Parts: sequence; structure tokens; C-alpha cells
Amino acid sequence: MTVFLKDPSAVVDFSIDWGADYLQAGEDILASSWSIFPDDGDSSLAIDQEAGPETGVTAVFVSGGQSGVIYRLTNHISTSQGRADERSLTIRVEQQ
Repeated sequence: MTVFLKDPSAVVDFSIDWGADYLQAGEDILASSWSIFPDDGDSSLAIDQEAGPETGVTAVFVSGGQSGVIYRLTNHISTSQGRADERSLTIRVEQQ
């Protein structure tokens, strides 16, 4: 599992490419939403902006977070084929 590092003062973008590994030919992402789940209950990591889906890629900009805390950033999608799925990224906030 990959863990992405983020400084508490940085605004960072993360993206998920749903393209060739998930979407079928002619299938589009109709809706995308992002959620943050902290390991210790801290809620200081915030979603600033969501982007996409364009060409099968969803993106989000996040800010804040408490140093030393690990967060799970989850993207939930629904598609034109009636499918729904989610993928998560792990982020550890550290003073850099």
C-alpha cells in the first residue's frame, strides 16, 4: 500500500484514474464524491475542491491535517452502466 505524505500547511491534489483498469468501453463516470476518514478521529484534513470526472479521472484538493495523523481519502463513483465503486488513498500528514 502506498502512503502519500502531506505537510499540514500544503494544499495538495490527488487523483484516481478509473480509465482502463475499471471503466468499460463507452462507460462514463456520472457522479464522484470524496470523503475523509481519519484514523484517530481528527477532522482537520479538509476537502477544498473536487474536480472531474474527465476522461475517467477524478481529482480532489485537500488542505490542513494534523501532523502524525493518517487519513483515508475515499472516492466513490457511479457510472453510466449503473455500477458503483470506491477507491481509497492513504495520506500521512507530517511537518516537512
